[in-house]
Amino acid sequence: MPELPEVETVRRGLLPVLEGHRLVRVTARRPDLRFPLPENFVQRVEGRRVETVDRRAKFLLVRLEDGQVLIGHLGMSGRITVFSGSPPPLAKHDHIVFETDAGATVRFNDTRRFGFFDLCADEELDRHPMLSGLGPEPLGDGFNGAWLSDCLSGRRAPVKTAILDQRVVAGMGNIYASESLFRARLSPRRGAYTVAGQRAARLADAIRAVFEDAIAAGGTSLRDHRQVNGELGYFQHSFAVYGRVGEPCPGCSCDVAATGGIRSFVQSGRSTFYCAKQQR
Repeated sequence: MPELPEVETVRRGLLPVLEGHRLVRVTARRPDLRFPLPENFVQRVEGRRVETVDRRAKFLLVRLEDGQVLIGHLGMSGRITVFSGSPPPLAKHDHIVFETDAGATVRFNDTRRFGFFDLCADEELDRHPMLSGLGPEPLGDGFNGAWLSDCLSGRRAPVKTAILDQRVVAGMGNIYASESLFRARLSPRRGAYTVAGQRAARLADAIRAVFEDAIAAGGTSLRDHRQVNGELGYFQHSFAVYGRVGEPCPGCSCDVAATGGIRSFVQSGRSTFYCAKQQR
């Protein structure tokens, strides 16, 4: 599933194409995705000018001139592609198409149809059921060691499980949890309640740095993620631990022949990768 870095990459690609432009034609090629499209979806969006394109955690927020916000989620396999000029023929799973007054075409393709679009009044956005319980933006000022320490206090669950909670780290995903814990030199098995003070500050800084590096690399492309121009992201080439079982981690000082290098185990149904020597 696309996580915060992938969605932010898409947002940045859409910004110059949509911001300030009018959606002169909107086509919904089916009435539903993960959920039914909002009633009169096409009529409510078509003809509106886009004020800006924002993001909240893993959700795209396209603010329209009439105070509506188009909320988009990519789901498991959703992909947004931008075409300038004459676009190629529609693909089988191109479900929603937006055309702008500048001649750009934006297509939402979703093979598994786990993505969705919804409409919400801007003043009601914080109360939307998909957004109301989210923690602060990890790239914003509200996310820091003090926030993380307070959230993890009293939690007996492993810290990796805890930071996957969207109420704690909005936009976090499995890959980035493993990578962040490695940078913070914290074991994914460590009880969340023990990550306080300087440990929490270290982890908050690591999460921010991992997200920033992933965004700069265009996100992670393991299966479906593509940037809006169709290119792959390449953060997967910078993984320190994820998917690297048996290899040394960056800066490793342990004897891989003796320790087995990077290890993996299943935690809350998801694969976790870590260095047993460097992460405590």
